[in-house]
Amino acid sequence: MVNRFPAPGFLRAHLWLPLAAGLALLAALIAFDGDRRIAEALFFSEATQHWIGRDNFWTNGFLQTGGRNLMRLVGVLAIIGWAASFRSARLQPYRRRLGYLALCMALVPLTVGGLKEITNVDCPWDLQGFGGSRPDIGWFEDRPGGLPPAVCFPGAHSSSAFALFSLYFLFLGSSLLRARLALGGVALLGSAFSIAQQSRGAHFLSHDLVSALIAWLMCLGFYLRFLAKPGKPDA
Repeated sequence: MVNRFPAPGFLRAHLWLPLAAGLALLAALIAFDGDRRIAEALFFSEATQHWIGRDNFWTNGFLQTGGRNLMRLVGVLAIIGWAASFRSARLQPYRRRLGYLALCMALVPLTVGGLKEITNVDCPWDLQGFGGSRPDIGWFEDRPGGLPPAVCFPGAHSSSAFALFSLYFLFLGSSLLRARLALGGVALLGSAFSIAQQSRGAHFLSHDLVSALIAWLMCLGFYLRFLAKPGKPDA
C-alpha cells in the first residue's frame, strides 16, 4: 500500500486545528486558574486534605503500574516486530509501519520525560492547599532558588498512551473508519491515564493536555517523514 503525501487540507485538519484548539484550551486553563479549580472540584478533599485516588488500587496499581507496563510491552513488541522484519519475509511488507509505531512508542514518552527534567514544575500534591508545603508558582513566574527541583510537567504517564495516536496515522491510508476508531480509543485510554494521575495529585489537567499535544505533533511529524511519501511503499 502507498501513502500519498497529504492533500492541502490535511495539515489544516491534523496540524493547525489541533494545535490551535490545544493552545486555546491551555490558555483558558491558565487565565481562569482551571487546573486548581478542577482539582478542587473533582479530585481533592479539602476536609480531609486527601487526594481521592492517592491510595486507590485502580489508580495506583491498575492504571499507573499496569498501564505503564502495558505500554512498555506494546513498544517492545513493535521494536521486536520491526527488527524481525529484516529476517522475516512475512513481516517485511510491514517494516516501515512497525518502525513508525516503535519510533512513536519510544520517543514520545522519552521526549515528555526529558521535558519534565527541565521545566521545573511541581506536582499538585506538593503544593500548599493540596496537602503540600511548596508555594504555587505561576508558569511565567520565577521559581525561588531555595525550592528543590520539580519534575511533574508535562505528564509522562499519559504520554505513553497518547503515543498510540500513531495507530490513527497507521490506519489512515487504508481505512478511515479504523483510523477514527483508533483515535477515539486512544483518546479514551489517554484520558483514563490522565484522570488517574490527576486523582492521585500527580498532575494537573494542563500537564496531560500538553502531553497529548506533544504526542499528537510527534506522531504527525513522524508520519509525514516516514509514511506519507509520494510513490513509496510502506515497507
